[in-house]
Amino acid sequence: MLPASRRSFLAASAGAWGLGILGNLSGASRSVAADDDFFATQARRREELWGLLGDLPPRDRKITSRLIRTEKADGYTLEWLELDLNGLESVPAVLLLPDKRAAKAPGLVYIHAHGGTYELGKEELLRGRAVLPAYAPVVAEKGIVTLAIDSWCFSQRKRQADGRQGESDAFKEMLWRGRVLWGMMMYDEVQAVSYLTSRAEVDPARVGAFGLSMGSTKAWWLAALDPRVKLCVDLCCLTDYEELIKIENLRGHGLYYFVPGLLKHFQAHEVNELIVPRAHLSLNGRRDRLTPPDGVERIRDHLMPLYRRHGREADCRIELFNCGHEETPEMRKLVLEWFDRYLVG
Repeated sequence: MLPASRRSFLAASAGAWGLGILGNLSGASRSVAADDDFFATQARRREELWGLLGDLPPRDRKITSRLIRTEKADGYTLEWLELDLNGLESVPAVLLLPDKRAAKAPGLVYIHAHGGTYELGKEELLRGRAVLPAYAPVVAEKGIVTLAIDSWCFSQRKRQADGRQGESDAFKEMLWRGRVLWGMMMYDEVQAVSYLTSRAEVDPARVGAFGLSMGSTKAWWLAALDPRVKLCVDLCCLTDYEELIKIENLRGHGLYYFVPGLLKHFQAHEVNELIVPRAHLSLNGRRDRLTPPDGVERIRDHLMPLYRRHGREADCRIELFNCGHEETPEMRKLVLEWFDRYLVG
């Protein structure tokens, strides 16, 4: 049984989030009773998902920030920040402010990958990586205010010289203390949404989440947990858990990925169901063993009828490409189209 304070927080959050989605769909010509039932179930399941993530700081915890420095680049300004998101350790972050943007601009939470590159966190937005050209020029050109934070154990939050050992120790210590590393990661990303939407430059009605690899999984979990995310774009990690077990590749994902008791309550398609009917673009590689294609198709086949039921079939696209764990030019083209349609437009 969850503590009373935790249960009340989850119930209040679920109710508020469910009402938020209903409000966005109030003009649709569909059965109100059917929608009420769907969103009530969705809110209850969202509460259940939060309940699997261990002992978390209060969801309404006040966020404070400290500006470390500003830096001018070609077409944008960077604010290097230190955020207090969780009360346990400070969270280094970078906010990209395009020179040309609307008075109330769209916002994006950019979530970095894992890849065993513990020295690379928020900086991925600016540098990219071998399998992902940098997104900073893209979001700057489109006028999207973009926030990236260091995840637990990465970049300035790296705990030991041996990053993998530091992550392992953090995972184990958190379990002892009733916490779950994945839960604390997701809590920080939800708080990042709160910080981003609090900025005067950002239109809180146009906020998206984007990531590749670990960033992909965090993007669709974030959209599932937080309906303020209006667009979810995930690349190369829409993983069906049972299919991953079937092909015997649990070793492909790090310790951070595993939530105690998850499969007693949720499969991946059921987590993704909590995003319906908000916009969701998922692009994956057929030759990527982290994302078995049969599992991607299973998730797609589960979600598409739900989007169709809500008259939003065009708002969900789940594709497989003939590639591995990487973003291809064709994928980038689709990402930019969805940014234009759901954030910029």
